Amino acid sequence: MKKVLIAGEADKTANYERAMHSLGIMTETSLHVPDPLLYSGLILPGGGDIDPRLFGQMPAGTRFFDPELDRLQLSILKAFILDRKPVLGICKGMQLINIYFGGDMFQHLETSERHEYVGKDQVHGTTAGKGSFLENLYGSAFSVNSAHHQGVDAPGRGVRYVQLAEDGVVEGLSHDYLPVMGVQWHPERLCLEHRREDAVDGAVLLRHFVEQFA
Repeated sequence: MKKVLIAGEADKTANYERAMHSLGIMTETSLHVPDPLLYSGLILPGGGDIDPRLFGQMPAGTRFFDPELDRLQLSILKAFILDRKPVLGICKGMQLINIYFGGDMFQHLETSERHEYVGKDQVHGTTAGKGSFLENLYGSAFSVNSAHHQGVDAPGRGVRYVQLAEDGVVEGLSHDYLPVMGVQWHPERLCLEHRREDAVDGAVLLRHFVEQFA
C-alpha cells in the first residue's frame, strides 16, 4: 500500500490522515527528516505563520510562528524535492513551497478580513489559470474555503501561480517541472464529514495528488 508522510505535529493532522485513508493511502505524521524512498509523497500541512527571516524580512504583521518547526518542514520538503517525489502543500505548506524556491510573502494581507478564520472557515470565489491542474479538476471559476491572514508575494524559481481569489490573493501554485503543487485553502476540510455545498469537493484535489504517485 502507498504511504504519505505528513510533515506536521501528530496531534494536529487528523483531518489529513482521515482524508488520505479514505483514498486507500497509509499515512505517517512526523517531523523527522526521512528517507523519501519509504514514501510515495509528502503533504506539508497548514499551521501558524512563518518566520519572516526565512524570506529575508523583519517581523511586520507576522503573528505566532515556530522557527524550529518551519526549518524542520523545509528540510523535509528539500528531501522530497531532491528525490522528485510528489508534494502537496496546504495553506502554510503552500507558502513554504514558495519560500523554498526563493519566493517571499505578504506577512499580513490588506484584505485579510476576507480570508481569516473567524470561528469557522470563510468561503470565497476564485479563478484558475488556463490549462492548470486546478482548472482541469474544477473548471475556470469555483469557491474554496479560507483560513489565513498571510499570503505569497513574488513567486519562487519555477513556481507558477495557478489560482487567484477575487481580490488577487494567490490560492494555488504548481512547479514548472517538478511534481509539486500547493493550495492556500484546505481540501481536507472540504471532504468526508466536512463536505459542504458552497465550495468544491476537496477529495477531487487529494485524489489528483495520489494519482501522481509512481
